[in-house]
Amino acid sequence: MLDPNAVFVTTTENVPGYRVVSMLGMVFGVASRSRNSAATKGSGLMMLKGGEFDAFTELCAETCYDAVDRMRRAASEKGANAVVAARFSTEDMIDTAGATVAYGTAVVLQKVQ
Repeated sequence: MLDPNAVFVTTTENVPGYRVVSMLGMVFGVASRSRNSAATKGSGLMMLKGGEFDAFTELCAETCYDAVDRMRRAASEKGANAVVAARFSTEDMIDTAGATVAYGTAVVLQKVQ
């Protein structure tokens, strides 16, 4: 069962047990982050020895969560209780900053009886 106090987000077009009763249009949320200089300097060393860039991984995850939260708010403002066909797009804006866009279709779902 969907949480009536939250906007449900899914990458699928359909939600089993529910039907779309109203399509409210595209919604999106944008979040941008600047990498700090200490993490950027440390990444040069990491490139030499290999491995995961923990600071960048955390930065990317936080940016995605923020973009989804903003998309949820946009959907809620349209009266939606869900976003279907959700996707992400990322882009480097400058050498030390990037942006993530979460987008999808705001809908009203109703439980099938």
